[in-house]
Amino acid sequence: MSTFEPLGRAVRASFLLASCFFLAGLAGAAGKPPQQASELEIVHHLNPSKAAQLQRLVDAYNASGPAQRVVLSERDWSQGKLPAMLLLGDAEQERFLTGKPRYRSLYRVMAGAGLALKTFKPQAFVTPTPIDSRGRLLALPVALATPVMYLNKQALREIGAESEPVPETWDDLQNLLGRLMDAGFACPYTSADPDWILIDNTSAWHNEPTVRMNGKKETLATNGMLQVKHIAKMASWYRARYLQLFDAEGEAERRFASGECAVLTASSAAYAEFRDKTGFEVAVARLPYHEGYPGAPQNTLADGASLWVAEGLNKQDYLGVARLVSYWLSPEAQVGWQRDSGYLPLNRAGLLASDSELLQPEMASIKVAVSQLTNRPVTASSRASAYPGSVAVRKILSEELHDVWADSKAAKQALDNAVVRSGGRCDGC
Repeated sequence: MSTFEPLGRAVRASFLLASCFFLAGLAGAAGKPPQQASELEIVHHLNPSKAAQLQRLVDAYNASGPAQRVVLSERDWSQGKLPAMLLLGDAEQERFLTGKPRYRSLYRVMAGAGLALKTFKPQAFVTPTPIDSRGRLLALPVALATPVMYLNKQALREIGAESEPVPETWDDLQNLLGRLMDAGFACPYTSADPDWILIDNTSAWHNEPTVRMNGKKETLATNGMLQVKHIAKMASWYRARYLQLFDAEGEAERRFASGECAVLTASSAAYAEFRDKTGFEVAVARLPYHEGYPGAPQNTLADGASLWVAEGLNKQDYLGVARLVSYWLSPEAQVGWQRDSGYLPLNRAGLLASDSELLQPEMASIKVAVSQLTNRPVTASSRASAYPGSVAVRKILSEELHDVWADSKAAKQALDNAVVRSGGRCDGC
């Protein structure tokens, strides 16, 4: 017997044993379910109605069979693992952007995935927070809106004003409110977010600035003649009960939807809820303006929550995020998102849908909103600024307006105080 035969038998035995282990491994792998890809979490703090529409969009995306499902949650993003995406409004956005950068720029995410970012070039009327100095999107402003005026058509019918032209000026509106008051309406007019609508947007609508440059720093400038005149007028309406204001978030919209208040100025995105919840027909009109201001009406401002992408994800997760964004910007998703949520279009496909005669009853507020935003080319005085949107400045403006409504301060004193408290100069105060 060859001296090599025992070695050959040993090698064959080892080969057979290894083969058995390999085949057993294959059998075991075949018996296990395939490993699931990680989910992509979006944290948000939308109200129940808007959250339901976001869920609807996400469900449609998940039904398309992506490699990674998207899930929604309403938790505190700072607790536990940072979610893949965050849909944040002003207060949470400011907290998220404070300190060490926690986000990856959206334009980088899309470029890394080789997918086009099919949105409009950011406009000067849009809040600049999610836009860098070169006009690139750091986040996707999926929940943009601008304030418009809503009128209860049943209330107008009761005072014989249904067929009359919609009030275009604040004086026209005052006449209408007087008629509503005389007819027994306890709340002729209310407004959501008075600081945002009655100061920021009223200023831009009249081509009046809300900030001034102090060197390289922006400071508040909400105490000009227009702002003082307007807040003084609103204070007189408040004393006469033409105007009622409510502290609770969303309360003005609820009072209008219930039929208690006949006229409302609020976000254009509120129309989606009025369309489904009110027992009366709602008319949508542009914000009133004051006559005697050259260029008025000018343009309003667009603001709202943006979708931010977390830093530190792996390549597969970033690809999944990019695919969701690409889906969100598709023509079909844009139409559905606008119709269901009431938010403004992000690209040409969405804009064409908002102008469609077929969809007009569902997108009436969007058409009015777009007409306000694009009424005239944005000027240096009517452009959006991130500074008045800061949580601290917004709190100061709200507090000073409360003193006006309480009749403890005149409009000029309150607006001068807001400028000084926010760190600005108050020449002539």
